[in-house]
Amino acid sequence: MAIDQGTTLLRLARNAIAESLGEPTAVGDHAGWLDDPGATFVTLMHRGDLRGCIGTLIAERPLHEDVTSNARAAAFRDPRFAPVTQRDFTELNIEVSLLSPLEPILFESESHLMSLLRPGIDGVLLEHGWQRGTFLPQVWEQLPEPKVFLAHLKRKAGLPADFWARDIRISRYIVTKWREPGSRRLS
Repeated sequence: MAIDQGTTLLRLARNAIAESLGEPTAVGDHAGWLDDPGATFVTLMHRGDLRGCIGTLIAERPLHEDVTSNARAAAFRDPRFAPVTQRDFTELNIEVSLLSPLEPILFESESHLMSLLRPGIDGVLLEHGWQRGTFLPQVWEQLPEPKVFLAHLKRKAGLPADFWARDIRISRYIVTKWREPGSRRLS
């Protein structure tokens, strides 16, 4: 996707939040590619701190719907944060990550899995039973060591950091991401 497509996705995300707050929105054309299925994460930063991050892993709805829905969810329904206010809105920086399809990783052991992970490239989905967690590739910036990355991902999924089972499932994906100008590191 070209840079102008990233600008369009960022505008969609900002407009979705603005509209929910009763703020004015920017006008934009609706390009045909926005009707194609897409899986995205929308990450919000406020004064350099994470303020919300919600997304989808599987492209099941049109890209424009996925971005607007995830932007609203990141702003108003991320359980880790209070809803974004009009005051917060002016200081938000937005990042939109467009995900590739999930690719299962086949491994024989935890150490083998760690050798297959590509720091800085792979987004990772961990699943065990009904528990699951994912980290976008951007999280490698904070957790560059595969062992530490995986331990934090296990905790995010509600598992102990040292948990291991033969039936654990791991998938990877990559992202194309766009940040609003002035954004700092995003997770």
